[in-house]
Amino acid sequence: MESIQIPGLEPIPPLGMGTWQWGDTLFWDYGKGYADGDLEAAFKEALAAGIRLYDTAEVYGRGKSERLLGQFVRRCGQRPLIASKCFPFPWRFSRKSLITALKGSLRRLGMERLDLYLLHWPWPPVPLEGWAEALVEAYELGLVRAVGVSNCNLAQTERVSRVLARHNVKLAANQVEYSLLERRAEHSGLLEALRAEGTVLMAYSPLGMGWLTGKYSPQNPPTGAMRGRKYRAKEGKIPGLIRVLQEVAQAHQATPAQVALRWCIQKGSLPIPGAKSPAQARANAGALNLRLSEEEMRLLDSASA
Repeated sequence: MESIQIPGLEPIPPLGMGTWQWGDTLFWDYGKGYADGDLEAAFKEALAAGIRLYDTAEVYGRGKSERLLGQFVRRCGQRPLIASKCFPFPWRFSRKSLITALKGSLRRLGMERLDLYLLHWPWPPVPLEGWAEALVEAYELGLVRAVGVSNCNLAQTERVSRVLARHNVKLAANQVEYSLLERRAEHSGLLEALRAEGTVLMAYSPLGMGWLTGKYSPQNPPTGAMRGRKYRAKEGKIPGLIRVLQEVAQAHQATPAQVALRWCIQKGSLPIPGAKSPAQARANAGALNLRLSEEEMRLLDSASA
């Protein structure tokens, strides 16, 4: 099976699983149509399909996502790679608060060390260089195996990378929104720069919060007010993009969602789609069995342009 390697960690299949939906009511309507049992079944299905990386954050469900993931890991008898993130709240005035936040995440997960820890956003008042020094401290304390950032543009990524390099610590990943509906990471040069440095681009919302599954349209948006509004500015191109996704999917006996995920993989990113049920987890993993031709990639590029 093909693999991708986050620096400092073992090679894994080029598809992970995000847990933003676990406990979140603002975007994902947690508790309406799916509950903890569905999430554990989805987790087990993803494990069985070979998915080895699970991404969470302290703010997902106000800590519930981390607690659920920790419980599921302990009950499954396996230890996949776990990533989490520190949110730079404006009342976190010093870099020491990152270590406090990290210890809180470890406590909720029931773990002694994380595989990957990321700064969730590049927000003040603490400058990026201060957060980078805190990531170094977390690494040197042995609380994490690898460190990275999230939602950083190219210039911000380079600032963090320079600080880490002074301590001989590698910037392992930058987690950003990336999909056929959101290609700024590609057009800005960020994706290419990360690949050149051996840093992995982790693509969150690779299915456009459900818009790329083919289940929705501007007339029938996803549930949840935030999800429904998310891509309103791009709704004019969504029907045409879905048509191309469906055509490519039909040629492979696949689904539009699998094609959208495969596009992300072949662009060199590590997509981390969410799943609320075992069927969704199983379907997502099917992207690992696809291979899109150069012509199909060009068609998708053109349809999303």
